[in-house]
Amino acid sequence: MNDHQEISIIVGHVEDPLSRVESMTLGKDHAKSQHLSLKLLLYGYSYGFRSSRKLERATYHNVSFIWLMGGLKPDHKTIAEFRRRNKAVLKDVLKTCARLCIRLGLIAGNTLFVDSTRVRANASIKNTWTKEKCQRALEKIEARIEAILSECDAVDEEEENQDSLVKMRKELKDKKVLKAKVENISKDLNQTKKKSINTTDSECTRISGLQGSHAGYSLHSAVDERNGLLVNSDVVGETNDLNQFAEQVNQANEILQKKCDTACADSGYAYTRELEKIDKQAIKVIVPSQKQASGKKSKPFDKSNFQYDSRKDSYLCPEGRVLTYSYTNNYEGHSVYMMRKKTICQECPHFGVCTTSKQGRTIARLINEEVKQKLEAQYEQSESQTIYKLRQQKAELPFGHIKRNLKVDAFLLRGLDGVKAEASLLASCFNIRRMITLIGALALIKKLKDLASSRGTSLLHRRNITSSLRGLRNVAYSKEENSNQREKTLINRVLKVLDSRFLSQRAFLKINYDTV
Repeated sequence: MNDHQEISIIVGHVEDPLSRVESMTLGKDHAKSQHLSLKLLLYGYSYGFRSSRKLERATYHNVSFIWLMGGLKPDHKTIAEFRRRNKAVLKDVLKTCARLCIRLGLIAGNTLFVDSTRVRANASIKNTWTKEKCQRALEKIEARIEAILSECDAVDEEEENQDSLVKMRKELKDKKVLKAKVENISKDLNQTKKKSINTTDSECTRISGLQGSHAGYSLHSAVDERNGLLVNSDVVGETNDLNQFAEQVNQANEILQKKCDTACADSGYAYTRELEKIDKQAIKVIVPSQKQASGKKSKPFDKSNFQYDSRKDSYLCPEGRVLTYSYTNNYEGHSVYMMRKKTICQECPHFGVCTTSKQGRTIARLINEEVKQKLEAQYEQSESQTIYKLRQQKAELPFGHIKRNLKVDAFLLRGLDGVKAEASLLASCFNIRRMITLIGALALIKKLKDLASSRGTSLLHRRNITSSLRGLRNVAYSKEENSNQREKTLINRVLKVLDSRFLSQRAFLKINYDTV
């Protein structure tokens, strides 16, 4: 059995979250279960086949794809339409895969590593507009419109070169249309309060890297410590990670169906407001501050050398001068402390080193400064340092596999829903490959069979209970019309719950395990 066959068999055994998939025809004449469409995408993405045309071609020429599809050959339009219409379901594929890993004992959910990377969008940076770019474009367009009108007037007076007059009038019309488009973009920027808008993909943002600036997204992940498997992936249209830590940890905890013990990330996520949200949940947060990550030694007049007096709510500088509370900046989330007299600093021998401001030295203290100090001290603990050293090798591995092995340099789909669906598929591909590495293909297939068998037994037991309850209902209904109404209602409610749970899991039992 070769590598392609192993993965295709395992993909065929992964539980499909297809209860919400819209009905569709595979190819021209085949009305077929949507399981095959999802398996085709998963298997294709595992080997870098993401284009619908490449996937269609593979079902004709690649033996593994032909085996997986059972000889069916959907055209590229069907594949693209399935992916477009079922983005919400595709986003749940990773959740299903992660929970499968939990049941197999591969994900513990005790320590999570959060990280991010930048991925290009399916859009050109040239189509990204800012307010300044709109203003410059409008000025050029208006200047050109005035020039065309002047040229038209000159040609009219000469009553010659009528051909050039027609061309100028066409150009004038095009410029007016372009002006209207730019004005609409400028209006959208003002309404949405965004710094920039891309006209091809309005939800992407401007990302910068070693290869220059591009339109793109930030791909976030939460990785479990035990085996480096992905618990969650998410995509946002922001380049800054500061506001993402709590959201990513909470999403991962929802999939785990419990709270993790420790959450770890790099200094890019070091925003005290976000870290505090997780710290309040009694989860240990291991995130270095920007200063701790840089490793720079503190200077003689850094804030850390100013002593805070909580009783008097004031700071004492290294020279023994007192900085008192001045005001609170609620937008920035800190209080400002200043010298009572600006001459105190101006007369100090360290003026020019400590501060160069004529107003004197100021200290900004976060409203949640105690939380920041607690987290900084927590990061310095030896146990925390041991965990943090694992972060890079655990958190970076999925990104390396996706970008290098799967050759993903840009998303194919557009819009947040589309790129989130793609990210879910790519993360699931990593988890499947990782499971094979950890357990082995044949052992993994056996575990999946055993797991499905146990689930099938429990469902069969539930069906027996349902049959018994239906019998009780028939007995109750055979009595007098007005008697035992409460008993009838209770039995009907229980039947409704059992039926809904059975139907939601019926798709899992449809998989044919005799093919292995």
